[in-house]
Amino acid sequence: MKIVIVLFLLAVVVALASAGVLMLKKGRDSDPRGTMMARALAVRVGLSIAIFLLVLFSYWMGWIKPTGIPLSN
Repeated sequence: MKIVIVLFLLAVVVALASAGVLMLKKGRDSDPRGTMMARALAVRVGLSIAIFLLVLFSYWMGWIKPTGIPLSN
């Protein structure tokens, strides 16, 4: 499960980086960069929501458990 979450997080970073590249790149007349950048940012938001829902579902199913910080007295 950890690998799936890490892969989703990497996909979020890639979508954010592609939006940044599109923001800095010069746009073409036929395909404005604003549309492509907005699509990349929308993909990032969608992936972030998917990660959140995946973590909630995994906790509910018992696939992941919170460990917390061990307290030593």
